[in-house]
This record gives sequence, structure tokens and C-alpha cells, in this order.
Amino acid sequence: MAAADTSGTELGRYLKARRAQVRPEDVGFPAGRGLRRTPGLRREELAALAGVSVDYYIRLERGRETNPSPAVVDALGRALRLRGDGYERLHELAELASGRPSELPASPDHTVRDSVVRMLESVRPLPAYVVSRYNRVLAANQPGRRLMPGLWDWPEDQRNLTRYVFLHPVGRTLYEPWEETVALSVAHLRAVAGADPDDPELTTLVGELVLKSPQFARLWEQYDVCERGGGQKSFRHPKVGSMTLTYEVMRLARTGGQRMVVYQADPGTPDEEAMLRLDSADTRPESALTDHPEPAAEPCPTSVRSPAHASAS
Repeated sequence: MAAADTSGTELGRYLKARRAQVRPEDVGFPAGRGLRRTPGLRREELAALAGVSVDYYIRLERGRETNPSPAVVDALGRALRLRGDGYERLHELAELASGRPSELPASPDHTVRDSVVRMLESVRPLPAYVVSRYNRVLAANQPGRRLMPGLWDWPEDQRNLTRYVFLHPVGRTLYEPWEETVALSVAHLRAVAGADPDDPELTTLVGELVLKSPQFARLWEQYDVCERGGGQKSFRHPKVGSMTLTYEVMRLARTGGQRMVVYQADPGTPDEEAMLRLDSADTRPESALTDHPEPAAEPCPTSVRSPAHASAS
């Protein structure tokens, strides 16, 4: 099982993780003969691409240099072929390492406003829920609760979507393809960690998952970053069968990172019929829906796409 790297700075860990994912041939270097001792670029190769000395780059990666200029950060981002969220993350971590003033996120709030709870009910029969900055589920309407079987059997402070997809037996079979779903979930968690990677809620969650899930540990060390604002998910639901739903993510102001997630399906499709059954007249408690699940329909064949930089859990 992989162990979390606790040496150096978060900036250094990010540079090392991203360096390992750039192939020499992608940036004009010969791959060379035989096996390389480390995956991806060597330190001296990245330093050359960024136009900095090898000694300076080594000190930066090891956390002994903590004040890179914006120009150096830009050069490293280009050398590492970073785009979008990954590029912004590099600048964010450079500011954090240097101690330069930056706008830190507000403290997380786990209280959901009454007006937001009313919004959850107003969008029924669409499944909807509210999550915290680090994916703890704080509130949901009935179809939103039924969309995630078994999650509500956990204690309130354990109802986290990232924990659910890695550790809950239903969460490990609910999403199709599971590998892509969890990769995007971890990349999103990396992104929303923002400039506060030492937040106690985040470190507790990550520490638990690194210990309990080798898959999570590998993906966390890979350090992909992707802040998701919407997209599409396919489910193999134990109660209503297979369905593919689109979702939108709305940030809630003055909450320290809460997001409202709403799912929908194209009108008149089998996906919509399956989704609507989540809000059917069956009023048994959500836990009862998972005690004796009906056989799910066989999923359509699907290929596992590369998870890098697709666009909340």
C-alpha cells in the first residue's frame, strides 16, 4: 500500500508528481535505452525546459526554496504541460509556499440554510443534494437520498461521497465505469483542497482513505487536478437499474464551499423513467431500499476513458 509523502512542501510534492507524468519524448527528449530509474522527466530535464538551474529546481522540489517568482512558476507550468485547473493549482501552491497574501477560502460550514433545503424540495422529482467543500453530504431530497443507496446508513459525519465510492460496497458498484468515476472524484478533491491542504477535515479524510484504499492512495499521489462544474454519470442502481444522468453543480454563496448538485435526464427516455422511479410512491425508508435490492439491468458495454482533466461527485 502506498504511503502519503509528508516531506517537503505541497508545492514540491505537486512538482514531483506532475514531473513523473510527463514522458521525455513528449517534450523533445530521447527516451533513452533501458529502464529509467524514475518515471517521467528527470529533475535536470525539467530544469532545462523551464530555464532554471538544476540546483534551484532541486531546492524548490525539496522545499528548501519557497519563493519562486511568477515567471518561474509560469515556466514550470509550461514545461509540465499543465492546463486549466492544473496550471491554476501550481500558482496557488506557489503562493502558499511563499507566504504571499492570497485569498484563503472561508471556513467550511456544515449547516444548510432553510432556503437551500426548500430549493432541494422544489426541484423534485430531480435528485439533488448539498455537499461540503470536501464532499460530505449535508442534505438531500428523497430522490437524491435514493440515488446513493446505503450512504444514509452511515453516521452523519461519515456521509462523504469520496469515502462512499471507495469504501462502501454499493458505492463500489454503483457507478459505471467505477475506475473513471473515482479518478475524477480524487482529482476534484485535490482541486477543492485549494490553498488550505492542511484543513483538519481534509487531512482526516485523506488519511483514512490512504490507509484503507490502495486505489485512493495511488490516485492521490498521482496529483491530477480537476474542479468539476457538471457533466454526466452512468449508474447501475440496485433499485431502478441502469441509467445515465447529466448533472449541474451550483456553488452556494457564504457557505465556505457548499455546492448543490442536481441530476436530470433527457425527457421521454428510459434514463428519465429510471430516474423518476427514485421519487416514486414507494415510501419505504432509504435503508430498506438496499436490504433486498432488485437485480439491476446489465449495463451497456463501455470503455474506460482516460480520467485526466474531464469536468461534483
